Amino acid sequence: MRILIIENEIYLAQSIAAKLGELGHSCDMSSSTQDALKRIPYDVILLSTNINDQDIYPVIQAYKDAVVILMVSYISNDTVSKPLSAGAKDYILKPFMIEELIRKIEHFQDYERLKRQNSTYQRYLKHVFNGINIKEDLEDIEVPIFISSNFQKYTDTFAFTYAEMHNKTLHFVSLANPNAFSEIEKLSASTLIYANDFQAVKKSDRKAFLELIEGREAIVSSTDTIDSDINYRVIEIKSDNNVFEQGDILPIEDYVKYIVLNYQHKFPDTELSKKLGISRKSLWEKRKKYGIIKKK
Repeated sequence: MRILIIENEIYLAQSIAAKLGELGHSCDMSSSTQDALKRIPYDVILLSTNINDQDIYPVIQAYKDAVVILMVSYISNDTVSKPLSAGAKDYILKPFMIEELIRKIEHFQDYERLKRQNSTYQRYLKHVFNGINIKEDLEDIEVPIFISSNFQKYTDTFAFTYAEMHNKTLHFVSLANPNAFSEIEKLSASTLIYANDFQAVKKSDRKAFLELIEGREAIVSSTDTIDSDINYRVIEIKSDNNVFEQGDILPIEDYVKYIVLNYQHKFPDTELSKKLGISRKSLWEKRKKYGIIKKK
């Protein structure tokens, strides 16, 4: 990370720069807020609030996209509260251990990385779900709820749109995973669960699954028809295409994975491998490659 240290106590600034430099960070120093306003991009600004009565607010404004950490000699409205309201991210009280400062920097480094990552995921999901309209009124949907669709993207759109509308974060679980039940059991009662691949759950295990999600917030999806004996609301969302959405062309490997995952419980291996045009050995190898567990 590129770090600017604005501090008129030169020995303190040099000590901080030396420690951060040992960790691989690139540090510049300035003893004046005016000299610091050079519009050079920095990731972190370490800003002392008592630099000979100089105005620190132009620095906070100039580096509003960076992480500004205040270095203060005492806590007051002028040294902490007002600068934080103006856009500074955090503060540290002098004298401080350099390890504590490093912990704060690494915390915000992780925070900024996750924020960028989340923004990328949000943009990608909007791109993926573009053009798919959910007819149900998601405001009035009560969970747990089951969704049957022949196209996974429809149920994904439903789940992520519901989560966004209700300001929830999804916890995704594939029921094709043999550890899915234990994973759900460990989640807090307030977690919004998105469990897909319900078609992969053996009928003998379905009662246990229904008991597991009772009283929980859960959206459960299946690419197969859901039995009428499920005591929860079931929504059926059908695409015009029996397998894939119009305009979508899957790579061969993704197509094979989709077919094996969604149809292995309908056809014996001999027939399934024949329909895919591969040998039973190749079918077994592909299950191993994709991590697909065949329910017995």
